[in-house]
Amino acid sequence: MIAFLQESGVRRIYGLPGDSLNGLTDAIRRSDVITWELVRHEETAAFAAAADAAVTGRLAVCAGSCGPGNLHLINGLFDAQRSRVPVLAIAAHIPRAEIGSQYFQESHPQELFAECSVYSELASTPEMAPRILAMAARAAVEEQGVAVVVVPGEVFSAKSATPQWVTRPVLPTHSVVHPHTASLVYAAERLNAAKNVTILAGAGAAGAHGQLLKLARTLQAPIVHALRGKEFVEYDNPYDVGMTGLLGFASGYKAIKEAEVLLLLGTDFPYTQFYPDHAYVIQVDIRGRNIGRRTPVDLPLVGSVADTLTGLQPLLEPHDNGDHLDRCLNHYRKTRRRIDSLALNDRDRTPIRPEYVADQVNRLASHDAVFTVDVGSPVIWAARYLQMNGHRRLLGSFNHGSMACALPLAIGAQSVERGRQIVALAGDGGLTMLFGELVTLVQNRLPVKIVVFNNSSLSFVELEMKAAGIVNYGTELTNPDFAAVAESIGLLGRRIEHPGDLPSALADALSHDGPALVDVVTARQELSIPPAITAEQAKGFSLYAIRTILAGRDGELLDLITTNVARRILD
Repeated sequence: MIAFLQESGVRRIYGLPGDSLNGLTDAIRRSDVITWELVRHEETAAFAAAADAAVTGRLAVCAGSCGPGNLHLINGLFDAQRSRVPVLAIAAHIPRAEIGSQYFQESHPQELFAECSVYSELASTPEMAPRILAMAARAAVEEQGVAVVVVPGEVFSAKSATPQWVTRPVLPTHSVVHPHTASLVYAAERLNAAKNVTILAGAGAAGAHGQLLKLARTLQAPIVHALRGKEFVEYDNPYDVGMTGLLGFASGYKAIKEAEVLLLLGTDFPYTQFYPDHAYVIQVDIRGRNIGRRTPVDLPLVGSVADTLTGLQPLLEPHDNGDHLDRCLNHYRKTRRRIDSLALNDRDRTPIRPEYVADQVNRLASHDAVFTVDVGSPVIWAARYLQMNGHRRLLGSFNHGSMACALPLAIGAQSVERGRQIVALAGDGGLTMLFGELVTLVQNRLPVKIVVFNNSSLSFVELEMKAAGIVNYGTELTNPDFAAVAESIGLLGRRIEHPGDLPSALADALSHDGPALVDVVTARQELSIPPAITAEQAKGFSLYAIRTILAGRDGELLDLITTNVARRILD
């Protein structure tokens, strides 16, 4: 198994050892190419493998021992599956003779992992294992998803009776995939006739930057990007008008709502309320099953974005009316100025604005940094203030939406490239869920830099409660001094309570030769307003205010007003 994985480009296996994995870990010990990347929780192993696959573009592997060990993988594997990265999970199983007897630690992993994988199978004999392993690897790399191989412990220690299945490496193939010419001609006719064309591009636009800009220039079309498309779309892009969605900008929302034709390129953007009501919709996706599941589509085109645009471009006529594009770009510039005006040292007032923290990280991080972000408020500030440039990467649980992903993803990214700057933007709630992985950074000598947005709350959950008219409850966190904890473990730790101290602390941490953590005390009540607010949300917020006062917590409401309304008036 190890020789096969080595030939297939695998260099690391993430996990925790266990007796049912002994045959595998011993084979890794004897390998001079593949390393065992020890973590403190199997969920981290799966997230780390997902980051490994995202950064390298190659198959990455994680492993868990029988029962609880491999069950801990499941959340990270759901994330990898929904992020569409090739991950192979090796799930050890109880002894074959005991399967079905409710034996110690028994589960049925091939069934449990079925929903978060493109392939999940039990290799119950040494004769079956090589072929199943090869099929699993092929499924993962071709379908860009998770494959799970369940192996009873004794099979790991057996001799292979069918080695021919694992003497040939499994490497990704490369294909040209685009729609039939007749479909491209019809799409071109609709685009040529339209006055207001808007493009919404997602992660499927990776590798198609040049074709995308040429298309926008020809159609005089603004480009809106989904969150997962940010790193591939927004850089060096004179047609970019920002994001849409709950974390996005009013300019992106406006550009889509005013479109006569909306061209969806490699995006599975899920929020139906942000799609236009009456536009003609053309959708391009390599996975035909994804087309039309978010908004009704008039013209489906199955193919890669790069190949489809290459075939479409010669059929297009240059648009000479740029009014729609100009309106959208002017709106974006105004929106961008308002957003940037919040990312300031607010006259040395405390607590520190989270926008200022994200902006300073953006300014001080290296040109090719990999940023990992926790779900919750850190992803908001990352989406709005981290600037991509074609070299930087942005990783997060953007489809699965799992807390505690920033540090595990950073572990995987740093394990791949130890000399590259990896910056984890962590929430206080997310960091403490997998706090033990700080020890992993020290033990594995991974120089990850962690910036903690410490607002002593699950602030994004609080925002959701406010919008629903619910008094915040159960969201307050009692936090330690994260910097002191980090120092005790062996990281460089800095705690920042005053905005004037932030730039130098970040610079020290980013230049430190080893892992570092900057604990920044940020404003709890900072609001991130979506580009469109429904009447129901406005009603909910009013109910929240009334109920908060009636609950005797008017100080919380005053803090909210002081943090948001008063600051903006003064600005």
